[in-house]
Amino acid sequence: TAYLSVAPKAAGFALLIRFFNQVFGDGTAMTSESWMAVNNLPWPQLMAVLSAVTMTVGNLVAIQQKSVKRMLAYSSIAHAGYMMMALPLMSEAGVYGIMMYLLMYLFMNLGAFFVVIYIQGKTGGEDFEDFNGMGWKMPFVGVVMTLFMLSLTGLPPTAGFIGKFYLFAAVIEAGPQYYWLAFVGVLNSVISLYYYFRVVKHMYFVGERSETVEMPESNLVTFVLLSLAIPTFIFGWYFAPVANWVSESLVIFQGM
Repeated sequence: TAYLSVAPKAAGFALLIRFFNQVFGDGTAMTSESWMAVNNLPWPQLMAVLSAVTMTVGNLVAIQQKSVKRMLAYSSIAHAGYMMMALPLMSEAGVYGIMMYLLMYLFMNLGAFFVVIYIQGKTGGEDFEDFNGMGWKMPFVGVVMTLFMLSLTGLPPTAGFIGKFYLFAAVIEAGPQYYWLAFVGVLNSVISLYYYFRVVKHMYFVGERSETVEMPESNLVTFVLLSLAIPTFIFGWYFAPVANWVSESLVIFQGM
């Protein structure tokens, strides 16, 4: 489930970016005459609307879920909508923003799903109620899950904030005609704050505090969680190496 929530998005957006670059020449903007000539439809505006609808529907469905795993699955639709904000632009900044967000999303989303799978193995369930008091009973798991929820919401100082920053910056940079799309994106991020922090609420403020403290029995579990949590935190304030790597990758990708 965790793999399927990330891999298809990465492949899909890579294919879309590559397709638009190939079909529409220099790959600078979908507002070019060559693009508008296709049935004379306002494709950039249509794709902007599709982005807004995708993120909104994803969030509205996610907010109704009782299962944390289902919530994460439906919220991934909203994250696809955030990345789609940059598709109508097809500027270098837009493609850069998508690549940055995909990289950050990889760590935080896989981490959140891994925690859910771990909790499910311990409690036999994946609902919000199964997380009651887990922040006290399993402090290490509680801290990393809180970090992943912060990052998925897009709050600083996490990788998710940096990813959204580049996406929203590209949209705003594209001009006033896309300001409304940035506003919809911010509004949806606020909506997501509710259901992501619902997990944190159940871990720390619902149920009784455990008198015993548990740590992951397996070193592998600890290693996997740390390998996903550390980049999620560090890339929120020290992201220059990642930004440089994405820039170099973008040059290679566009030159293919």
